Amino acid sequence: MDKHISFRYEQLAELIAGMIDNGALAPGTRLPSVRAVSEQHRISISTALQAYHLLEDRGILVARPQSGFYVAVTRRGVLALPSTSRPRARASTVSIGGAVAALLEHASNSALVPLGCAVPDAALLQSKRLDLALARAARQHGTRYNVYCAPHGEPSLRREIAKRAMRVGHALSPDDVLVTSGCTEALMLALTAVAKPGDTIAIESPTYFGLLHTLEVLGLKALELPTDPTRGVDVGALARLLDTKQVAACMLSSNFNNPLGSAMAEADKRALLALLARHAVPLIEDDVYGDIHFSRERPKPFIALDGGANTIYCSSFSKSLAPGYRIGWIAAGAYAQRVMERKLAFSLCGPVLPQVALADYLASGAYDAHLRRIRRIFEENLARMTRTIEASFPADTKVSQPAGGFVLWLELPRRFDSRSLFDEALEQGICFAPGDVFSASRRFRNCLRLSVGSGWSDRIEDGIRRLGQLAQELLAR
Repeated sequence: MDKHISFRYEQLAELIAGMIDNGALAPGTRLPSVRAVSEQHRISISTALQAYHLLEDRGILVARPQSGFYVAVTRRGVLALPSTSRPRARASTVSIGGAVAALLEHASNSALVPLGCAVPDAALLQSKRLDLALARAARQHGTRYNVYCAPHGEPSLRREIAKRAMRVGHALSPDDVLVTSGCTEALMLALTAVAKPGDTIAIESPTYFGLLHTLEVLGLKALELPTDPTRGVDVGALARLLDTKQVAACMLSSNFNNPLGSAMAEADKRALLALLARHAVPLIEDDVYGDIHFSRERPKPFIALDGGANTIYCSSFSKSLAPGYRIGWIAAGAYAQRVMERKLAFSLCGPVLPQVALADYLASGAYDAHLRRIRRIFEENLARMTRTIEASFPADTKVSQPAGGFVLWLELPRRFDSRSLFDEALEQGICFAPGDVFSASRRFRNCLRLSVGSGWSDRIEDGIRRLGQLAQELLAR
């Protein structure tokens, strides 16, 4: 009987998907109610609902409370994709701390239109259930949790993290997990475990400015790799570099690079892992955006493909659920002992109460429903932002098409200066991230990153339109 039900809901889902593909159901169209579909196709309401939820998980439909299911908004794709980066084939000393500090100061200013920081808005995350778990733990067991926990972190949280790792094919024991203060501490621990000052780390280009700041503070050099806006790092280019360059580690996004939103195909990930293994170069992967995917299935991180033999895995809940809780984790594999030594020296352990609350929240199953909701929101917001950019920015603007996350990367003509745009935008109450902070060699001055971490609103849309107008005026001068 279960097989028959499975066949019926999958068959209905494929029928609806086909109607969308051939244009019979346009983007934004409201679908018939679940009851109407069940009567029309002579199936149960639960089977019809399964079909709708399956299409929802694939990002084909979106559910709106008290309204029903709608065909997801699709992007028109009028603007071209950004160019594949071609950085110079030599390591750079990183000097970016001042620019990062200034950007973060502006990005935290609530008076500015918030397009600058890749941090989800607390109102959008709706973490009330998590906060209630924290309050309950403090009320019922506050004395018990007002202690130092084990250096590895709260056992119940590590169990939940390990259980979730199994979903992407990574057999992880709770003992393999070390809880950190966000992903930033995890990356810091990983880097200090495999490299010493003066060493070179191979990175994506462009890459997250926080990572560049970490490299700078640790005295590490950055070797920027050619990176495609959709496929990610060029494995062939990395192979040629490793034949002539000494690299202490490679540090990449698992999925949805910040700022490009690029994601390597599984075959390319396997090829990269094999290449690094031949050269005995460890991989540090940052998977903070992995849960915010728009495809039916979550893309596998590198560690699920090599089991941790050559990979140090870092992630956190800061982008998907609780930025204020500062809970991340690291699975260091062969480098676990070195990482633990550094954790003890840097911070000893993390606060217990937030870990207990998060473990309780994860065990309740609420996280998966939460992820489905924010994925829909971010995908729709990215589509809205793309349409607004198409209508407002210069016609030769290039825009990324991320398959996950919540940032867009814009490339304008070479003569464009995003620093000048940044200064003028601040005067008009708008904050964004200029492109040069995403490169150790301060490339990408003609690029910028916009975030849709806040809920879509007239204020956000107006801010993007005004930013586009400023960009047009700068190019016309």
